[in-house]
Amino acid sequence: MNFDIEKVSKFVREKFAHVSAETLGWMAVIAVHAATIPSLLAVMTGLTDKMPGADLILLAWTGLTLLFVKAAVQKDMLNIITIGIGFIIQSVLMVLIFFK
Repeated sequence: MNFDIEKVSKFVREKFAHVSAETLGWMAVIAVHAATIPSLLAVMTGLTDKMPGADLILLAWTGLTLLFVKAAVQKDMLNIITIGIGFIIQSVLMVLIFFK
């Protein structure tokens, strides 16, 4: 196995140059939405009866709401759709838990 730092450097410059701030922001929105999904699924499947803390959910939803408003002002349809779908999924999961 021959490791050439120049080839690796060239690969990183060429392939990862397409990753932009917008892409990283979009991935951050998905990560914030995903923060509460494992605990909600665990409650739904009966693995635990402990709901995620209200502070976690309120802070995550407040941040996502602010990002949604920012995306709406900037007319960024990708983030509007991503955040909207995330809100719908989380709301459905919570409804399924509370009205089980």
